[in-house]
Amino acid sequence: MKKLSKFVDTRIGFFTLLVILFWLKTLFAYFTDFKLGVTGIFQYLILIFNPLATTFFIYSLAFYFKRSRFFYPVIMGLDIANTLLLYLNVIYYREFTDFMTIATMTGYSKVNQGLSGSSLALTNFHDVFYWLDIVVILILMLCKVIKFDPRAIGTRLAFAFSSVGLVLFGVNLSFAEMSRPQLLGRTFDRSYIVKYLGIDTFTGYDLVKSQHINNMRQSATKPELLKVKKFTDKHYAPANPQMYGIAKGRNVIIIHLESFQQFLINKKINGQEVTPFLNSLYNGKDTYSFDNFFHQVGQGKTSDAENLLETSTFGLPQGSLFATLGSDNTFQGAPAILNQRAGYTSAVFHGNVASFWNRNNVYKNLGYQYFFDASYYDTSGDKATGYGLKDKLLFKNSIKYLQSLQQPFYAKYITVTNHFPYTLDDEDKDPNFQTTNTGDSNVDNYFVTAHYLDQSIQEFFNYLQKTGLDKKSIIMIYGDHYGISNSENTSLASVLGKSADEWTDFDNAQLQRVPLMFVIPGTGHGKVYHTYGGEVDVLPTLLHLLGISSKRYIQFGTDLFSSKHNQVVAFRNRDFVTPTYTSVGGTIYNNKTGKEAKLTKKQQEKLKKDQEFVNEELTLSDSLNEKNLLRFYHPKGFKNVNPADYNYSNGLKRAQRIEKKKGIKSTSIYSENGDRSTVDDYSTDAPEQNHSSTDSNRIKITNPDANNK
Repeated sequence: MKKLSKFVDTRIGFFTLLVILFWLKTLFAYFTDFKLGVTGIFQYLILIFNPLATTFFIYSLAFYFKRSRFFYPVIMGLDIANTLLLYLNVIYYREFTDFMTIATMTGYSKVNQGLSGSSLALTNFHDVFYWLDIVVILILMLCKVIKFDPRAIGTRLAFAFSSVGLVLFGVNLSFAEMSRPQLLGRTFDRSYIVKYLGIDTFTGYDLVKSQHINNMRQSATKPELLKVKKFTDKHYAPANPQMYGIAKGRNVIIIHLESFQQFLINKKINGQEVTPFLNSLYNGKDTYSFDNFFHQVGQGKTSDAENLLETSTFGLPQGSLFATLGSDNTFQGAPAILNQRAGYTSAVFHGNVASFWNRNNVYKNLGYQYFFDASYYDTSGDKATGYGLKDKLLFKNSIKYLQSLQQPFYAKYITVTNHFPYTLDDEDKDPNFQTTNTGDSNVDNYFVTAHYLDQSIQEFFNYLQKTGLDKKSIIMIYGDHYGISNSENTSLASVLGKSADEWTDFDNAQLQRVPLMFVIPGTGHGKVYHTYGGEVDVLPTLLHLLGISSKRYIQFGTDLFSSKHNQVVAFRNRDFVTPTYTSVGGTIYNNKTGKEAKLTKKQQEKLKKDQEFVNEELTLSDSLNEKNLLRFYHPKGFKNVNPADYNYSNGLKRAQRIEKKKGIKSTSIYSENGDRSTVDDYSTDAPEQNHSSTDSNRIKITNPDANNK
């Protein structure tokens, strides 16, 4: 004990004591207050290790102060500040199930949302452990039980300690990248950075990122906005008079098909259709389908697809726009436009946690009034996959919420079961469907989960038809991005009737097609269109179908039904495709032959202009979003969204209060059905619906706004 006491009386010993105590406090927070979704021994080892590196480095800075009267106050100040940062995150997490960003700390943008309840109410008895060590150490120092060491640490030794901290961080980062590649480049949930690298690293990373964003935004000027507006005005495509307003006043139901590619449509495996119901819709007389429609996502994948469809702007060249900029950006997206122009109620139904892809913040900035995330459903036991509630249960269990929304509504369903790695419990598999046998489990399982997704949509449509809701709605169905990656396309080649040995980048590009269909029951003039387009074109197309002009807004896409629609489809990496040619990495392919094109000078000039268009379009979209230029733009009749107006707790109660307040003027499905529920009109064969709730969960159940519904 005396040896330990003497060691603590040295500067290195005191440093070691504080590092160990803070490391233990951080682990206490990890396992007591934070829900980081740690799985597997390797992730637990990283979690246990990650506080050491930054703590070691930060506290080593005190060694550069030679005099004891400076060293001890500095290292204690660092310990108190670090503990305060940890504790504030604990308090914030209890309210919002998220971590404090620099913008939150400095009060920028949403500080007014703050900790909506009393901070005292968010404290727990065990919080004393976060501060007890500091109080005890200060008392021991005042009582001179812990003595000041007058011997200074040499600069070289101080530098050595700092270097050890950096080396430890390098090891930590390497392990994190092994478990989660592109961790910092492709952030979709702040908890992942904390889980792998710790609170201090997350705060430092967010500081650098915030400073970069702030620098860009401070340098932004209105002339930059005018440059963007000039481009979108120049390329605006007026609506097709025959299609304009054919769905006016209807509800809008969007079904987001996770990882769903075009080749699944009309595809047969062992003589069986993979997606028989979607095929019937796709080829139906009331459906306006597109077979040359491409996803345009970058690293943000699903979140990029949402951004493209909601705002008609592109995602970022690196990372996710939702995760990087979505908390503070000004949007002029579909929910706000439809609400302000035509009185639409907006809602999202999604079986994953609200914080994934930062949706809980982005949706408020988009103007979504309701967000029914995982916390609204029973996702226990086998009812969910790792990415959320299974699709059949999502559609079934959403009805009690959907039926109370005022019509017309704009409702988006984000499915998850057809998500990599395409695993499905045996009880959910169709015993009559036999998949491929390529030897690649991802490819073989992909058809199984797509078949399940098809069945879930059929059940939902049965409900729409039984209640008559289908005839009052336009149902837009789209695939968000690829499911089979380029690295596995050669395994898919034989299924598509092609040779893996002859597979090229051209074939990879063609597989970026995803389905798009507008189902408008009762119109009877549907067909399959061969127009080339991308996800950026969806919003202006949808607005025009609803009889709402898109001309006043800044949108990079154009109406797919317009004769002036531009059929040059840009990919996020600046490759592009047209009805005649495909450009991949600077190589031009002929779409008819799939071979490298032999071009005339005139054709070369045309393709050069197409490439310039793609480059300018992406550059201007990046400028618009990265510099938040829409804050300078005020289109006629549009009121900027205030995220503080939205709270996603108690969604059903809020909708029911509106029903009650409106009385006989209520337009909800429930009210129009004589105040009778339509839940029993929904039928599903999902075996999990009769399973009891359990304590186990494949996903974490959280809602940043509240815990109780």
